Amino acid sequence: MTIRAMVIFSRYTTYRPGLFARLLPSGRWKLRLPTATTASVELHTGTRAELRCLDITAIGIKKALLWHTVEIRTCSHVETLSCLGEDAATRLATDLHRFINRYLLELIRSDQEALKEVDAKLEPLIEGKRQYLAQADLAQAIASVSGPAAAALSHPLFDADGLTAAMEADLPWSLSFLTDPDRRHQYNNEFVATELTRYAPFFDDLDGRSLSDQQRESCIRLEDSNLLIASAGSGKSATMVGKVAYVLDKGLYQPEEILVLAYNRAAAEELRERIAQQLGVQPADLQCKVTTFHALGRGIIELVEARPPQLANWVDHPTGEARVIAKIIEDLMQSDAGFAKVWIDLLVLYPQADIPASVFDSNADYHRYISARRRGRDVSIGALGGVYVKSLQEQTIANWLWLNAVEFQYERQIATEGEDGTVRHVHPDFYYPASNTIHEHLAIDSDGSSPFADYVEHADSKLAAYSRAELDVFTTKSAQANDGTLLLQLEAELAKREIQFRQRSLEEILKAVEPIVIKHFQKLIAICIKHVRAGDLTLEMLLERANSLHDKKRAKTFAQAISKITEAYAKKLEDDKRIDFDAMIANATRLVEEAQYKSPYSLILVDEFQDISDSRANLIKALKHQKPFSKIFAVGDDWQSIYRFAGSDISIFTQFEENFGASWQGRLETTYRCNQVIADAAANFIQRNPAQLRKAVRSARPAIARSIRAIPITGEQGKPDFGKASLRLLDRLDRFLGGIASQWRTSSAARLKVMVLWRYNLLDPFAGGLPRFENIEVSGLSFHRAKGLEADYTILLDVSEGEYGVPSRIEDDELLNLVMPQPETFEYAEERRLFYVALTRASRGVFLLMNDRQPSRYIHELANIAGGNFRLETIDGEALPQCPTCHVGHVIERKSKTGDRFMGCTQYPDCSYTAQLGVR
Repeated sequence: MTIRAMVIFSRYTTYRPGLFARLLPSGRWKLRLPTATTASVELHTGTRAELRCLDITAIGIKKALLWHTVEIRTCSHVETLSCLGEDAATRLATDLHRFINRYLLELIRSDQEALKEVDAKLEPLIEGKRQYLAQADLAQAIASVSGPAAAALSHPLFDADGLTAAMEADLPWSLSFLTDPDRRHQYNNEFVATELTRYAPFFDDLDGRSLSDQQRESCIRLEDSNLLIASAGSGKSATMVGKVAYVLDKGLYQPEEILVLAYNRAAAEELRERIAQQLGVQPADLQCKVTTFHALGRGIIELVEARPPQLANWVDHPTGEARVIAKIIEDLMQSDAGFAKVWIDLLVLYPQADIPASVFDSNADYHRYISARRRGRDVSIGALGGVYVKSLQEQTIANWLWLNAVEFQYERQIATEGEDGTVRHVHPDFYYPASNTIHEHLAIDSDGSSPFADYVEHADSKLAAYSRAELDVFTTKSAQANDGTLLLQLEAELAKREIQFRQRSLEEILKAVEPIVIKHFQKLIAICIKHVRAGDLTLEMLLERANSLHDKKRAKTFAQAISKITEAYAKKLEDDKRIDFDAMIANATRLVEEAQYKSPYSLILVDEFQDISDSRANLIKALKHQKPFSKIFAVGDDWQSIYRFAGSDISIFTQFEENFGASWQGRLETTYRCNQVIADAAANFIQRNPAQLRKAVRSARPAIARSIRAIPITGEQGKPDFGKASLRLLDRLDRFLGGIASQWRTSSAARLKVMVLWRYNLLDPFAGGLPRFENIEVSGLSFHRAKGLEADYTILLDVSEGEYGVPSRIEDDELLNLVMPQPETFEYAEERRLFYVALTRASRGVFLLMNDRQPSRYIHELANIAGGNFRLETIDGEALPQCPTCHVGHVIERKSKTGDRFMGCTQYPDCSYTAQLGVR
């Protein structure tokens, strides 16, 4: 897609996108690097511009949807050179960096005398061991010296690797801190050790507690970029308070130079109060800026433009965005026939991606995926019109037939004659009574093979029997579903037989489609709009990306829908002369990059960094690069990244150095919340995803045996009443704790906290009000809202398979890969993190209430991970004999078809464990 054009025997090396990419607006640029060492480079983006080497402060690479972009930051703006392949972008960034360093080295060589003055500035810092020394600290000291050599040495892109041996020999002693990274690291390690002793009394009583060794080191270390990877309940907020208090006590910064960014208003208020309390001032008098991204963006715009940004009136409302998207879809349905067809196709024909069985780790995982409902014990898929079929492709066919009012029968029994003359009964997939036609949909790929053993031979035998009976038959194949021609073939075959089509009315269609399907697409659209607008993604780009997804037809249909919806969304904002939050952050970032806003902040602390979005990361970068020698300290836990629907991108956290440059990365691995059993099980569970960063979690609380308990709940027609079950469990827990009150009660009024948690609010059992008990205090929240909170015990409702279960099938949709720059590949990655959040709210014990017929795969994992500390029990606390094979079912006495009695698992047929009576 891209090339790097090099002009040989010329004064320049020219870089530009490939020929096709140059046709796009973002691809119309070229950069020329002189072959001689000069003070600037030449950039053409419609007009010619000279970029001075000393003005270029950062060079970065960003991965976009289809290509990479090289970002060149200067003192006053950012140049984005897009439409490059990964190799081309890497070459350009590397070559530009080398070019700038050649110029910087030339400046150093030309001003040797000034190096003595530089040495005089650095020596007091080093000899006195007054502070931790990052590259920026050395550069800031050097920058106080005038002249070209100091300007080169203090430049953020200066790389000492280019120094020759002769040049290094002429450098003063203190400059080895710049040229030898190992020496600076050794100094900093010695400084940290000394500082830990010197500041021990300070950290012994900070924010109402004594900080751990890891917390103390995190407060002291201060590289140019810092990432603190925290565990759940490990005291990250206390560390942020400690960091602010420490740097102010050291006199490294003035309070007004410190910016603390929190994810939401409540978190910002809590941090402001805790920092103010530690510093001994009132929150209103705190001079450090503690705020949210939204408030910061609004403030920047208001300061520069002398008026606040005109935000859309719906952005602050919890359901405002959803209502706007629903109205846009409704209007497009009325005004755009092409969109109406695309939207109906999505709802009716493509509610779920058709992903091949080979992609899944096991047949059980595949069957869990395709099973939208269960009929008895058989895995089956619900189609419109009350029909149940056996594959997603058959669901598409059945739904198309329903949509076009074509009468059919699914798997009708038909008598045929075998080769030996015997009568055999077969069940063709579809039968059309209007023309007496049989339609078989065959799981056969384009190469004539099938993923199922002996399938092709069986299909041939079946078709031969139809031929002998002289029946009217046509076939469709999986290959046609994969290349997008399945429904075209179906329509052509039915039209050939003069079967009439009549598309049902919109009212009838919307009435038949389950609300969950509509809500799912609306939620996907809300996420995708953010990424489409932020990345300036065109329909052509989305369609190109659709080719990389498993269900290409569905992806291309959705791409057409999201393109039109995003266009209408942008037009609504434009017509209303309003902006949304993402646009506000982008506008604030532009004002910072263009230096219309002058940042006062030299130290930027960011809380909940795992939930960072691309637009927020850009604002942080802009602030950091605008003010020389500023630093960033980001704190978060990638294991708790659960806000993808709000635009967060976990890769910004897990690839921190790629985004913010060389960094120190620390860890907080002591949890003060979960006991060691829960901590170990949760850590092993989340790290099944190899993309999550590794941590070894230690608990300050001793292990409590069997503190993870699963309770199967039965119900009529397979629908347990989890609300009723949770109330029974709360009553049992209250009585139990009352019996051992002497072990935990510190006062007559003391009660232990119990949180009841659910994946979706429709499970909320407390609509009539929270129950009251003598020994426990009960609260109820969704998994998302429970983040950051803690309790003694938690009860998790409906930890079962299903759309609304755990993991939620409707959340992990491959359509997100259309717009995510770096999509996650691990199945249900965010759902796993969300369950981890729910699991780690409890200090003493977790109760998992599950559908006895459909326990979640996550319970199976926990049972294997926790071993003897996992207990299967009844709602009343009686131990159930755990199946030794699947671990989530229990062993009961069963009866065979012949009347023989044996011991078997309650999860049959998913689990086939059996034993003789009296044997386990």
